[in-house]
Amino acid sequence: MGATDFLNDFHHVATFGATPNNGVDRQAATDEDKLSRDWFAAFAAQRGWELRIDAIGNMFALIEFVPDAPYVLIGSHLDSQPLGGRFDGAYGVIAALHAAESVAARVADERASVRFNLAVVNWFNEEGGRFAPSIMGSSVFAGLMDEGEMLQVRDLAGVSVAEALDTIGYRGTDPRPVAAGYAEIHIEQGRILEREGIDLGAVDYSWYTQKLDIEVLGEQSHTGATAMADRHDALVAASKIVLLVHDVTEKFEDEAIVSSVGRFTVEPNSPIVVARRVHLVADLRSASPEIVAAARASLLEDIAEIAEHHDITINVRDFDIRDIQRYPQAGIELTEKVAADLGLTVRPIRTMAGHDSVALNRIVPTVMMFIPSVDGVSHCEREFSTDEQMLAGMNAMTAVAWEMVNGALAEPAA
Repeated sequence: MGATDFLNDFHHVATFGATPNNGVDRQAATDEDKLSRDWFAAFAAQRGWELRIDAIGNMFALIEFVPDAPYVLIGSHLDSQPLGGRFDGAYGVIAALHAAESVAARVADERASVRFNLAVVNWFNEEGGRFAPSIMGSSVFAGLMDEGEMLQVRDLAGVSVAEALDTIGYRGTDPRPVAAGYAEIHIEQGRILEREGIDLGAVDYSWYTQKLDIEVLGEQSHTGATAMADRHDALVAASKIVLLVHDVTEKFEDEAIVSSVGRFTVEPNSPIVVARRVHLVADLRSASPEIVAAARASLLEDIAEIAEHHDITINVRDFDIRDIQRYPQAGIELTEKVAADLGLTVRPIRTMAGHDSVALNRIVPTVMMFIPSVDGVSHCEREFSTDEQMLAGMNAMTAVAWEMVNGALAEPAA
């Protein structure tokens, strides 16, 4: 155990799905994802930890200290975005595995009597790059998404979640552990910690998130033979919607809301055919649900005008709405205590991005911590945090896990 082992493991896992520019492409339930899952399973087996895989593909490495007691879960996810970074998710899983190993050794060495068991988790499809929505495995675990519906979600090639998990051998049947709490460490994916020179962020709340599933239906026709006045071009209309989504933020104060279109597919996508259908997903996020609602209303009004102007049909569906989540004050204070004990600087910080902890926070006391991201960059190959930053965060996770298996954040025993 130690810093060298952790760093060796982190940089080894980064070879699974490695890209030419030091990123990874390890989308959910792909062959590359299987490599990381096999590595996780081997890590658990080498230490004699029980491995469970549930029906949505979540992996749990269980360490039992107290028979029949529930488990403190720690971890994150090993899947990535297309051409994503090495750190997002994977850092949290590998840090949790090494933290768990340290806690288990301490329990054995001190013959300590703890209150809860400990489990490291690799959540399925947190990224949502291949299968939408994101944060899938942890949301099914938390009862926020229906397992049967999620297993039938299909990627752009028509492959279902169930089929993909079966293909790589990771659609399990094991019972899910009973959770007593959850802790996760992650890169910030922003530049607040870096800008302020802070070692650790104690996440206090998540931003409100609203997605719009937008289908633009035009008429397929010949690009060379169809008169311009006779066209019903879905792509032209969809392009205007992309600009609307981008520009809607200008109706509010600076940084009050962020927006983007991340997924955009065109049919039939032929160079000599006017597009008949475009599907896109718009993402709106703010600390204020009212601002998101106002942006949504503005977009719906403008989209209706585009449909009328182009004489086409545009269907808009609300999709993947996530309320603001407040993390327990006791968890923030625990992070601050741990940071002080380790000599790390710390500050409260919000998360604009979604994480598995947002789902778990609905059902159990949850701690979420950030380490700095160089230049605030994420979801791309340039994503980076230093070895020193990662080690500091791993030490914080180890201390938080120790406190939580000893009852921190739990209700007093009856």
